[in-house]
Amino acid sequence: MKLARLECWSVVMPLKVPYTIAYEHVDRATNVFVRLFTDTEIIGYGCAAPDLAVTGETPESVHRALQNTASGLLQGADPLCYARLLEALADALPADPAARAAVDMALFDIVGKVAGLPVWKLLGGYRSCIPTSVTVGVLPVDEAVARAVQIVQEGFSRIKLKGGVCVEEDIERVVRVRQAVGPDVELRFDANQGWSFDETRHFVTQTRACNLELLEQPTRKDEPDLLGRVTSSVALPVMADESLLSLRDAFRLAQDELADMVNIKLMKVGGIFESLQINAVARAARLEVMVGCMDEAALSIAAGLHFALSRRNVVYADLDGHLDLLDDPSAGTVRIERGVLYPSEAPGLGVQLQDE
Repeated sequence: MKLARLECWSVVMPLKVPYTIAYEHVDRATNVFVRLFTDTEIIGYGCAAPDLAVTGETPESVHRALQNTASGLLQGADPLCYARLLEALADALPADPAARAAVDMALFDIVGKVAGLPVWKLLGGYRSCIPTSVTVGVLPVDEAVARAVQIVQEGFSRIKLKGGVCVEEDIERVVRVRQAVGPDVELRFDANQGWSFDETRHFVTQTRACNLELLEQPTRKDEPDLLGRVTSSVALPVMADESLLSLRDAFRLAQDELADMVNIKLMKVGGIFESLQINAVARAARLEVMVGCMDEAALSIAAGLHFALSRRNVVYADLDGHLDLLDDPSAGTVRIERGVLYPSEAPGLGVQLQDE
């Protein structure tokens, strides 16, 4: 079997519920879909969700990377030798992780189809499902409370609150949401790099009674020592997100004990193959792992889910990026029941695009 050609195209998907985080307002998402053809009937599918602030990419740059570099590198190669291909792609496109992630997904999709197995089983199949959190963006307190209550009524038991703009409002938001949803709903908080050390300490102290599960990336990613100082100073597990973009970052975070947990996003690190290596570092350092996402189509969410299900220390999932997307051609690739995500049992990633 040989790879024949690569096709890519952009899809703009409006959000049913636009949201705000510490550094931007989002009302739509542009994903770049990939078809990777072989010289047989097997086709691999992938998806990139570039974000200039996080991955350093745009849809236009992803197209250039895929068409000008990835296409030529892959043509004529054996897709089952994916490790060699993905290492070569990482060398050729070191600053294009979302573009690499799309190719990575397509290759794993092909390998799963050849093996006749869903990717999560091909990778080891540690578990068959995982609950996900649902994110509440930076909203006025009353609106955040209403949204959190709605999420719980929809069957979810895990909520991630966004903040980082005003620490006093963040504290009030957490307190009010906890009062509204009760003690049995797990609450997580993501400051998206928005706080100083003192603000973080203040937040943790004032929300202690709310029993938060974890605090995600409170400080700037370009100040790793500050993140470590927070981690060693607060009685709440601290998770690194924007600080983790590569295997080297994972090693530094683990070696210097800068965080208690890490958030692995396929778009940030380049796909499933690289995520497995990062997860191995995290496990060696006894760091728990969350698999997170951007505003990603269901195809891409499926890839993150397959990875999450394959490893023991991936104990958290924040894979809700597809839930509010309209016009997603890969809708239905993952199944959700009362807040729990289930993968397809079909070979590969189980995707069927609606326009095919």
